[in-house]
Amino acid sequence: MQIDLIVVGKTDSQEVASLVEMYAKRINHYCKFVITILPDLRNTKNLSARQQNKSEGDRILSMLTESDYVVLLDERGKEFRSMEFAEWVGKRMSSGLRRLVFVIGGPYGFSEEVYARANQKISLSQMTFSHQIVRAIFAEQIYRAFTILNNEPYHHE
Repeated sequence: MQIDLIVVGKTDSQEVASLVEMYAKRINHYCKFVITILPDLRNTKNLSARQQNKSEGDRILSMLTESDYVVLLDERGKEFRSMEFAEWVGKRMSSGLRRLVFVIGGPYGFSEEVYARANQKISLSQMTFSHQIVRAIFAEQIYRAFTILNNEPYHHE
């Protein structure tokens, strides 16, 4: 199984980018892990939030195939403890799924079309995080899930 992480906009923090890169390398020891950064929209001063949201949504949808299992990181999604998330990832892996795609949207969230395409929504917390830091937090959780699934000593419970 391949895991893809699609994110809208590049991070302006080298520290966050380095953390994401570190966890991406670690995850690639377990499965193919691909991060796709969709460029920020240009000339957004004349676009409403809804128009930006729609444009970002169209770009997200263009990255997906019909067979992808798409999970949005969304504040209204299901929350997991790390052990539960690991079990969830393990079930997706054993289901024969070819590509599991996680999506972190832009500052205005997701378009209605992206919500309609999604198979599931996951929330990292009831707290709000910047779109940049969520990348590092979530990459770490994917890595943690693999260490749990492989009975490695990274996670303590």
